[in-house]
Amino acid sequence: MYKMKLLYSTIFCLAIFLSHAQSLKPGEGYVNVEGGRIWYRIVGSGKKPPLLLIHGGPGSTSCSGIPGYSLLADERPIIFYDQLGSGRSDRPTDTSLWRVDRFTNEIDSIRKTLHLDKLHILGHSWGGVVLLEYMARRPKGVMSAIFEGPLISTPLWIHDAEILLKDMPTALQDTINKYEAERRYDAPSYLAATDSFYARHLSVSKWPRNKSAECDSVRDNDQVYNYMWGPTEFRATGTLRDYDHEDYLSHIIGPVLFIGGQYDEARPETLYRFQKKVTESRVIIIPNAGHLQIIDQPGSFTEAVRTFMSDAESRK
Repeated sequence: MYKMKLLYSTIFCLAIFLSHAQSLKPGEGYVNVEGGRIWYRIVGSGKKPPLLLIHGGPGSTSCSGIPGYSLLADERPIIFYDQLGSGRSDRPTDTSLWRVDRFTNEIDSIRKTLHLDKLHILGHSWGGVVLLEYMARRPKGVMSAIFEGPLISTPLWIHDAEILLKDMPTALQDTINKYEAERRYDAPSYLAATDSFYARHLSVSKWPRNKSAECDSVRDNDQVYNYMWGPTEFRATGTLRDYDHEDYLSHIIGPVLFIGGQYDEARPETLYRFQKKVTESRVIIIPNAGHLQIIDQPGSFTEAVRTFMSDAESRK
């Protein structure tokens, strides 16, 4: 009788697992969250645990990364989503919704809706804040956390930016300093100088980059970006200007990967600093890539992530 009960219990659990796995098929949909609905897309239907992607910004979208990250979809489902306020998601104008904790809660909503009992999570740039906050909650079922060029501490991010700015030609530095002192962030000369910074550290393959076909009719939300961050990548004036939770790293249980580009805004030196605070973690630096490694070097980036996730799964 005991063996029969054990058999029935095993079959029942297996049936639940299979029903969840089978429900995670390629397609699109919406998830209800505080303030509205967020859009998601599932690409791939491999048997390995899925990878959930948290895009950067704030106020950006997932669309530009779909071609690159989809290279991983041959062996596992890849889940893209647009955070509330941007892309294909609802766009409420209530600024009380632009809170770190509310963006973090979106992960729980997605997991519950899609039955994501076991998964990997990747957070890029501002998405690193969301992933950091989520992992600090000690969630169950996260097989690995991947911090891609992450924002962990705004003071450190600005410190890195100041170092990178000092490597630019003096004339460009003077232009940036002049218009920032005057707070004329829309001056043509200032915008041209910031583009020079982005061409060195945001995407080194081509800047401005060509818009992906995936991004047709998909819009960022500059209001969210300006409200939470500020006018440029290297000037924080919004609600995140004092964000600093490097201390959370010591509470995260690995496996954890910190991955960045050779010329990333999140400098390699800073990623190694973060890595020292997390047990069972590693750093990978992608050569000839800026902050948008998935744009600059999609092949080498996805192979590094693929290997890391497979290693993490073999240890669970």
